[in-house]
Amino acid sequence: MPSIQPSTMVMHLLLEFYLPEDSNRAIANYLNRDLPYKLSAGDIYVTSGCLQAIEVALAAINRPGANILLPRPGFTFYESRAAYEHLQVRHFDLLPARGWEVDVDAIEALADDNTVAIVIINPGNPCGSVYSYDHLKMVAETARKLGILVIADEVYGHLTFGSAPFVPMGIFGSIVPVLSLGSISKRWVVPGWRLGWLVTSDPNGILQKSGIVESITGFLNISTDPATFIQGAIPQILENTKDDFFSKVIVTLKEAADKCFDGIREVPCLTCPKKPEGSMFVMVKLNVSLLEDISDDLDFCMKLAKEESVIIVPAGMAFGMKNWLRITFACEISALEDGLRRIKAFHQRHVRKQ
Repeated sequence: MPSIQPSTMVMHLLLEFYLPEDSNRAIANYLNRDLPYKLSAGDIYVTSGCLQAIEVALAAINRPGANILLPRPGFTFYESRAAYEHLQVRHFDLLPARGWEVDVDAIEALADDNTVAIVIINPGNPCGSVYSYDHLKMVAETARKLGILVIADEVYGHLTFGSAPFVPMGIFGSIVPVLSLGSISKRWVVPGWRLGWLVTSDPNGILQKSGIVESITGFLNISTDPATFIQGAIPQILENTKDDFFSKVIVTLKEAADKCFDGIREVPCLTCPKKPEGSMFVMVKLNVSLLEDISDDLDFCMKLAKEESVIIVPAGMAFGMKNWLRITFACEISALEDGLRRIKAFHQRHVRKQ
């Protein structure tokens, strides 16, 4: 993957003239390209990567007895952080037969008076899904009906390579208050730089009136900021990164996603319900009845790692979806092809005899 390497002179100048509000303003301007209303620097809270943005968001909405709606499958850090906050978790299913869309009817059945928020991950980790405008609007309207806010995890924003474009949840901020989370780690391919953001997409001022903005500010006042020189680089990164950089990343990911999808289809015990259209992952169904000595997804992954030195994630243990697997295609094409060949050889060795 390509990455951005600022020059020493640029870094020196940024450190000398950097003002904290510069990075906030640059992030607001960047996000405003996709929104029908304008964010200001005051709507932006810079964090040490998207993980800290998740920590801040869950801490800010928490109260005694509260619960939060999380997708299954989803990014597991939400469960860990909710447990730390003593925030009860309720899972709603993503529907593989419908491109991993949210089961909206289930949301209404799960929510009660103590529900404070729903988390939407788009583009999806671990599913590789990309939600349409209409589907996200339906989620926003459902959240408004329930009187809860939306936490929109968009760390893979704009990393889409299928027919569906990326639609930021903040577009629906006038329908329901949205806490949008993002970072530079994925689109700019610089995960080690640890700079993310939490954004209050809330033109009606509900988050301010409810005290959530005050809670966000209070949390960040006693926590660590991202490195100053990275904050100083943000205006340069967001304003001056050329389109051909993003195009190369998308072309690379699309080629890898296509190779992964085609390779999976050559393994009879694996089924991919939908070709990934975003992020860097795909969810695959495992049919253990076709295998002689494999009991479940964890057994499959353990033996695959031991016999073929290929590591994939057992979704039963990681995401609560027994006999599903998460595979990443964010690697060199040659390594991906080799890994898929090894998975195919593993299947042939363990296939159930007729």
